[in-house]
Amino acid sequence: MMKQLLTPDYIFESSWEVCNKVGGIYTVLSTRAKTLQNTFPDRIFFIGPDVWLGKENPMFTEDPKLLEAWKEHAVKKDGLQIRVGRWNIPGTPIAILVDFTPFYKDKNDIYTQAWLDYHVDSLHAYGDYDEASMFSYAAGKVVESFYRYNLTMTDKVIYQAHEWMTGMGALYVQKHVPEIATIFTTHATTIGRSIAGNNKPLYDYLFAYNGDQMARELNVESKHSIEKQTAHFVDCFTTVSDITNNECKELLEKEADVVLMNGFEDDFVPKGEMFGKKRKYARALLLNLANKLLGTKMDDDTLIVVTSGRYEFKNKGINVYLEALNRLTREKNLTREVLAFVNVPGWVGEAREDLKQRLESDKDYDTPLEVPFITHWLNNMSHDQVLDMLKYLNMSNAADSKVKVIFVPCYLDGKDGIVNEVYYDLLIGADMSVYPSYYEPWGYTPLESIAFKVPTVTTDLAGFGLWVNSLKGHYGTLQEGVKVIHRTDYNYSEVADGIRDTITDFSKLSESEVNVIRNNAADIAEKALWKHFIRYYYEAYDIALRKAHERCKSYKQK
Repeated sequence: MMKQLLTPDYIFESSWEVCNKVGGIYTVLSTRAKTLQNTFPDRIFFIGPDVWLGKENPMFTEDPKLLEAWKEHAVKKDGLQIRVGRWNIPGTPIAILVDFTPFYKDKNDIYTQAWLDYHVDSLHAYGDYDEASMFSYAAGKVVESFYRYNLTMTDKVIYQAHEWMTGMGALYVQKHVPEIATIFTTHATTIGRSIAGNNKPLYDYLFAYNGDQMARELNVESKHSIEKQTAHFVDCFTTVSDITNNECKELLEKEADVVLMNGFEDDFVPKGEMFGKKRKYARALLLNLANKLLGTKMDDDTLIVVTSGRYEFKNKGINVYLEALNRLTREKNLTREVLAFVNVPGWVGEAREDLKQRLESDKDYDTPLEVPFITHWLNNMSHDQVLDMLKYLNMSNAADSKVKVIFVPCYLDGKDGIVNEVYYDLLIGADMSVYPSYYEPWGYTPLESIAFKVPTVTTDLAGFGLWVNSLKGHYGTLQEGVKVIHRTDYNYSEVADGIRDTITDFSKLSESEVNVIRNNAADIAEKALWKHFIRYYYEAYDIALRKAHERCKSYKQK
């Protein structure tokens, strides 16, 4: 018989990315919010840093009437500086933004107490450690204030903290409000990311690395310490994929209690006739952009391939993507022209005036602009990994080359000065996407791609790739919509060949074969919707609530 899961009455979640779009965690929280808001209407509260103080935050709408009595108490009696309102995402959940700067003056006392209570080493802090820890501590104080003012022992309350940046607050709540059940989610371990980012082999040697020793070597001791101690002391420790769970076991010496896979909502994907219109528009825009930059006449038969995401050259596999495209230039069996985009925000300067002028003109051009690889000038054109590698590979973007590569080094927010469309409105125009990650705890970009029926290539070093393999019972294939390539510390060349061969195979398919693959891709995306993955959260809530219940029982007996 299945046990009855305990469910919370109130949920608090804190993250640096609440009402603050920085990376993938924003996608996790903002797409899941609607599912939880439907189940716990206005009983889920997201706590974020008030980093937009004095500026208009487009993601947040303040509401002075919301939680008014508590807010007044929190400001006057608890000395908190908070704003309460709605997060402008589907479900419009309540968001509490806290100004954490007043806590800097108590920083040393806060760190000393964290050491005495939980052995958290803040001695080697630098960079964003202080900022994150003061926010985290402030978030913990917000939850304590809300609980003491509004709730009682009979209310079942969850506090879920995301990433090392929120560890200090989770431990504060654990100590000061023991009635609240705590969950800590690491989306990527500090050490794992550092090892991968420092060109050390992560996977073959994972069993041999000592997390504490590597933290000293890579100079991330304090971040590692708060992450590790929080994982060990909270009621329920979670991560986002089996591959990251392996890291947690080895580097944090703590296995996750539950793996909370990252779902998403597909409400941003156009339906029906609108889908076809948007796809057609995006393709025309991308081809026109390329033709104006390169002085070519590529037509709609061109195979458009994309990669995107954060500018982590090795971790995101941008290097192996470029290598594969270079090999593709020599591929005898390639029957179509390939236009490949690298949509990765770099250290962008200004939009190219020469390209802008061409785009505003109706003329056709038969000569390329100078540096025909890039849409915006960079602040440092001579030190950029994408441009450096294209130069090293001797890629030319010449009219007679079957493969053209264009680097779009800006955020696709609709107002970059050249493309002027948002990311999703361009993604829909691609034929295929490639995300050959070396380090990828989950992997939203390939998941978003297949939601737009754009088949994708990923690797088994991405949590998403592993999930597809487990879903299919074998390595995902191109025909199924997600090609999963085996990747290790040392098989870079085989991965590049695998991508080259996959693009070549795709280029030979008929329209009807491609349509089958596109629909298969969308079917996989459907299986990753939050309505399927939210159950893992309920498991985590149950574990945490039972632990908190036991703790409170033992306090009463003392």
